[in-house]
Amino acid sequence: MKKTLFLLILLSLPLALCCQTLASFRNVVPNGYNFWVYTPGDYDSTRAEKPLILFLHGASLSGSDLSRVRKYGPLTAISYGHDIDAVILAPQSPGGSWKADNVENILNWTLAHYSVDTNRIYVIGMSMGGYGTINYTGTYPDRVAAAMALCGGGNLKGYCNLNQFPLWIMHGTADRAVGVGESQKVVNAMKACGDTPLLRFTKLPGQSHAALAKIFYLDETYEWLFSHRLDDSVRHINTDIDITAKTMEKAYQNIDRSKIKVEVVNGQTGNAEPAKTTTDSNSSTADVTYHRVKKGDTLSAIARKYHTTVSKLCQLNHIKETSILQIGQKIKVK
Repeated sequence: MKKTLFLLILLSLPLALCCQTLASFRNVVPNGYNFWVYTPGDYDSTRAEKPLILFLHGASLSGSDLSRVRKYGPLTAISYGHDIDAVILAPQSPGGSWKADNVENILNWTLAHYSVDTNRIYVIGMSMGGYGTINYTGTYPDRVAAAMALCGGGNLKGYCNLNQFPLWIMHGTADRAVGVGESQKVVNAMKACGDTPLLRFTKLPGQSHAALAKIFYLDETYEWLFSHRLDDSVRHINTDIDITAKTMEKAYQNIDRSKIKVEVVNGQTGNAEPAKTTTDSNSSTADVTYHRVKKGDTLSAIARKYHTTVSKLCQLNHIKETSILQIGQKIKVK
């Protein structure tokens, strides 16, 4: 009996390590962006609300090829073997600076379709994404548990909202692409609004613009973000965790691409129709009911949920029992 139980445990281990999913979404949110959503390995099995990291990239990753967004940032950290226990939302700008309202639109879509702890939403961006982080969080400060803005600046009309949440601004002193003075301007504008107890401003001696990408591959980065909550009884900023030029030297020391396996799937492609605002991804109109496919769904599981048969589902949707379901796909159930 013990041997059988041990074998069952061993057989279950690969399953626990193979369920990280990276889904791409194109043209599904009006006035939004194309984007990736990453979910960690236990997301479906636990259905517990996860923290969410919103990553805003720099200008070099802009365009229409979503794979570019995986060149650096949290999604790359995952591929390097970092086990980030959070939903990661990574949009792509088609070109030009980030628009706060468009970012908010895709975040709302993600909150409607994924199980996210809204008290643990974090924003991190680099270069143009650093500007985007400042502009988005300054526009929607009530969303943010904490934010990191790397080698960027800001284009806000007013900066006082940035004093409402923990914000860590970092900039290399040898940055020739975006001078450290751009971050200094944001800091000065925040201080002009009053005291800044929730602000950290770190100038990294001798660090270039590109060097700050290393910050995405440090455990300290995610530990610092996750140490804050929107519903903290007293808002504070963690000063115990430090990131320095010395810390950044270890960014690539423990890369293990075999450690975490990520399944990349096509989530949903549409015509930018308004997204459904239902947390269980199901919708109904009149006598027609739809189920929106989530990771792990099968035709038999959907049939059981709606007290119907696989054969009936296939008839309604003009599909075969062997058809492969895609995340985000709408299945008519009656």
